[in-house]
Amino acid sequence: MTRSGASSGASSGTTAARRHPAPGRRLRAVVLGLIVGVAPVAGARAEPGIRILDLPFKVRALRGSRSEAAVSVATSGLLPITGAKTGPQTGGQQAGDEESAPIAVVWGDEGGAVLALAEGRVTVRPIGKEAVEGLTAAETPRGALPGSRRTLSGPLSAYLTGRTRAPDGGAAAAVLTIRERQPMAVSTDPKPVPVATVTVPAGGEAVFAPLRPRLLRLGGRPALLAATLSGADAGGLALIDRPAGDPGAAWAVTARTPAQPGPPLKIVGIADFSGSGESQAATVSAKGRLQLWTLRPDRIEAAGEAEGYAAGDGDSDLAVTTPAGGGPELVLPVAGRPEIAFVAAKGGLRERARVPLPVPAETGIVVLGEGAVARLLVGLADGRVAVVAPDGGTP
Repeated sequence: MTRSGASSGASSGTTAARRHPAPGRRLRAVVLGLIVGVAPVAGARAEPGIRILDLPFKVRALRGSRSEAAVSVATSGLLPITGAKTGPQTGGQQAGDEESAPIAVVWGDEGGAVLALAEGRVTVRPIGKEAVEGLTAAETPRGALPGSRRTLSGPLSAYLTGRTRAPDGGAAAAVLTIRERQPMAVSTDPKPVPVATVTVPAGGEAVFAPLRPRLLRLGGRPALLAATLSGADAGGLALIDRPAGDPGAAWAVTARTPAQPGPPLKIVGIADFSGSGESQAATVSAKGRLQLWTLRPDRIEAAGEAEGYAAGDGDSDLAVTTPAGGGPELVLPVAGRPEIAFVAAKGGLRERARVPLPVPAETGIVVLGEGAVARLLVGLADGRVAVVAPDGGTP
């Protein structure tokens, strides 16, 4: 578990309090230890608030705003939802920006619900079992690795295909399939939209891990990042790109990380986490290692790591928030504890705060809204969903 020197100092103070108890001091120390796991970074902020959503079913899946499930609900007319960023890139959305919708979707064996943010409160709109079945089916395109999820950005989509076995015997994909809708002339005659399809192998003896690939912008153009497996117990990342200045160039793996011992690297998010002006990917493995990577068209460079976190269940989402007046922060489950941690990367990976939960986070962490009004949704191991207000306020 990652702790700063200031956190260690707080721990020593608590020990001293136990040796020389004073009225109320022990209680204050315990409460402080529950609320703050490490020393806060510069800039005082309100303590996070938490509440449990009232849902009539146990949640086994939680999907965030960049998921195909959320985008499908927002654009299907199933509910009156506005604000989905889909379709041809216009306005602020550019090629490589993953499509998104201002909602999250949860479901279980007994039903589902669409979660949205209205005036600082998370609202719940139930959806039926048939809608849930449609959403789960749409997440995995025909021919894709069973249980895998597609990523979307305007005319581009990518998903894992070519079911195979990883060296350890687990499920894996031989190739990444990329589909791109082609422009077509305006016509009064109905015609199918032409689609260009390519498949990209992981390269060498590597295969793709059964985790959702991620679309991003790199050098002003779209690219993809995917987790790979090589050897019986080694994981890494592969960057898939097209050479600049050549519209006819083929997609190919242009950079990769060295294979490292351990389980596959789950991509938490992609942003300029350190404030350097470059795209960076944050990954976390099932063994609890958080790593930061700087992405360039021809190489991927390690930019920091920390221990003590958890990856959540399978391909569940994990959150990246942008606090008011601050840079992007990661929100991760803490390994072995019913807590989530807010991790900043500017000046090095460090925790801003921890929030205690009733039980560990397991089915994902997603964010609704931005800045001071943002709310986190945390899928708990017992099937409930917690709402967290990162900057205080009513969750």
